[in-house]
Amino acid sequence: MSIRSTTKARRGMVALTVAAGLALGVAGCGGGGGGEDSKPEKSASASQDRGSDPSTHETAEGEPLAELRGSDGLLLQITSAERDAGGFLTVNGTLKNDGAKSVVVPAALSGNETEIVRNGRSLGGATLVDAKGKKRYYVLRDTDGRALTTTGFSTIKAGASLSVFMQFPAPPTDTTEVTFQMPTFASGTIQISG
Repeated sequence: MSIRSTTKARRGMVALTVAAGLALGVAGCGGGGGGEDSKPEKSASASQDRGSDPSTHETAEGEPLAELRGSDGLLLQITSAERDAGGFLTVNGTLKNDGAKSVVVPAALSGNETEIVRNGRSLGGATLVDAKGKKRYYVLRDTDGRALTTTGFSTIKAGASLSVFMQFPAPPTDTTEVTFQMPTFASGTIQISG
C-alpha cells in the first residue's frame, strides 16, 4: 500500500471518527424528551445565573441531592443525576459563591489531564465512584478532547451562582448510588434516577 493510499485511508477514518463523535455528542446532549427544562441543552459555556430559582431537577422537597463545600466559600449543589437511554449519566447542579467577595474558580476543577486542561476551564476533574461495581467514571470528552461539562467560567461574584452540568458514562442499571468527587470539594453520595 502506498503512502498516498494510507494517508487517504487515515483521513477517511478521522472524518468517520469525528462524525461519530459529533453524533454521540448531539445524542447525549440533546433533548431527552418529556418537555423538561434540561441543563445540557444549554451551551457548554453557560453564563452566570444571578437568580435563585429552584431547579426543576431538585427533589420533591426542594432539597438538592448533595451539597459539597469547596474552597473560598464555593458551594456545589447537585440537583439531579439522570441516566438516559443513550448510556449517559448527566449530573446537574449549581455552583454558588457563598463568600463575601468574588472568587476565582480554581483551575483544579478542570482536573490535571493535559487534553482537558488545554481546552480551558471546565469541571473535567469530576468523577463518580461506583463502590458496588468497584469502578471510577470520568467526565466524557468530545473528539477534540473538550470535557462534556459547563465551560468558560473563571470568576463568580459574591452571592452569585452558575448552573452547571457534567456528563459521564452511565454505571450499570443496578447501580443506583454513586459517590461524586470534585477537586477542592468534599465528596458526597448521590442517587441516580432513570
